Amino acid sequence: MRLQNSGPHRGSVRSRLAAETTSRTLRPLTAFIPANRRGVRFARHLVAHSLAVFGPPLRGSRVVRVAPPLGTGPTPRGEWVRGPGAEREDGVILYVHGSAFTICSARTHRGITTRLSAKTGLPVFACDYRLAPGHRFPAAADDVRAAYEWLIGEGHDPARIVLAGDSAGGHLAVDLALELIREDRTPPAALIAFSPVLDLSMSLAAARERMRPDPMISAARAARLLDLYIDGHDRTAPRLSFSFSGADRFPATLVQAGGREMLAADAIELARGLESAGASCQLEVWPDQMHVFQALTRVVPEADRALDTAAGFIDDQLEVQRRRSALTLVPTAQEA
Repeated sequence: MRLQNSGPHRGSVRSRLAAETTSRTLRPLTAFIPANRRGVRFARHLVAHSLAVFGPPLRGSRVVRVAPPLGTGPTPRGEWVRGPGAEREDGVILYVHGSAFTICSARTHRGITTRLSAKTGLPVFACDYRLAPGHRFPAAADDVRAAYEWLIGEGHDPARIVLAGDSAGGHLAVDLALELIREDRTPPAALIAFSPVLDLSMSLAAARERMRPDPMISAARAARLLDLYIDGHDRTAPRLSFSFSGADRFPATLVQAGGREMLAADAIELARGLESAGASCQLEVWPDQMHVFQALTRVVPEADRALDTAAGFIDDQLEVQRRRSALTLVPTAQEA
């Protein structure tokens, strides 16, 4: 684990003001939204509107929906996203949105996906997995796997695919990488996790929350939302609770979290788990930032800087993979 200095010891005045405003408005509201289908519908409208206002997509971006095949099983649902000037064809980002497996979509996250595309020049495939409560575990994980396998089938080399996700999407990205390693498959080139949830019991988050409340939601409230997806399954079951034993081939990983959010505890634990396995992980905890602050580009100055860091990490790891591939193509003296 490599903890990077992510800037000054304090967040910007704007980011601190945004966190305080959120703690006085959104957090009290979430306490009254019921954790049922009606409440989820309201939350989906609220979050979609908020992200459209505070983190809109870049103008000039191109979005192409991928029509899912007929059937009810796992499918590559989602959309291709290219930010302005993104014309590279030598790699692809598979992005997995978050929000407790229940609320968001590829559309709500275009603020992040268009910017990652524009900053790297790469196309992004944003996965639209099936949401709870209509679709329970493991539907979301199966859809992310289906999207990855579809990309492979379309001719994308695993060594040129970058996994990225936020919150619950970070959990799904880690699950996919671990599944591929267990199957002795070639892992993706790299993984980016923005404010990932690791512990679905929310115990780590609750412990951190006792030190300082999260501006957006309580750990208990978040756990009730997660229950809509987990639906009675044992939270310690494989694919819900992770073991990093033998995961030394896990892709190089960048983890970013906000210092004000309860899931900073999960981000730290993820980095520790990868370090214990011998994998490469760079951890950034940005002072005074909220959950998935990278999505709030109109409000938080640090959002764009964090995405710059993520884009640089992606470029670096793809270059590492390119050099490795070039070395394997160079014949030895004996072969020559």
